[in-house]
Amino acid sequence: MPKVKKKRVGFVIDMTPLVDITFLLLTFFMFTAKFKSEAENQQKFTIQRPKVSPDTTTIPQNNLAVIKIAIDSVTLDTNYYYELSNETDRAKVWGSISALTEEQRAEPQLKVTKELLEELVRGTRLVQPTTKFAIDADRRLRFQWIQDAMDILRRKQATKFTFVTEKKGA
Repeated sequence: MPKVKKKRVGFVIDMTPLVDITFLLLTFFMFTAKFKSEAENQQKFTIQRPKVSPDTTTIPQNNLAVIKIAIDSVTLDTNYYYELSNETDRAKVWGSISALTEEQRAEPQLKVTKELLEELVRGTRLVQPTTKFAIDADRRLRFQWIQDAMDILRRKQATKFTFVTEKKGA
């Protein structure tokens, strides 16, 4: 009796659920990723923030103006930097300052003097009165630099502001 070959039974895998899950994961990671801003990419300084006990307060992400006081890693000079998170407000404020060049108006973060810092704070308050202010200062600085920034904010009626710090042990 001749041997009869049995026919193999094939199977089909439906890839639709796998593709769906892949796209869901991809969109999840795209929406939750936090990218560096242009200003963070162009920085030539690092700020060593003071350490504090854990606090639940966080700085807002929208309508935020940050005064950074840092030591330039190249020249070792202490400088003020000013940054606005809202791009439309930034364009209006930068446009209202006559002392800025066209190159400076295109930058997301400006290296400024105390006088220019005062004009920028005034311009920010005029363009968007609800803007929150934060001071991000290096812990190695003399307090005079921070006091000058606080005086400028006080003179421009921006009396509520936040200090950017790091948690102890982090």
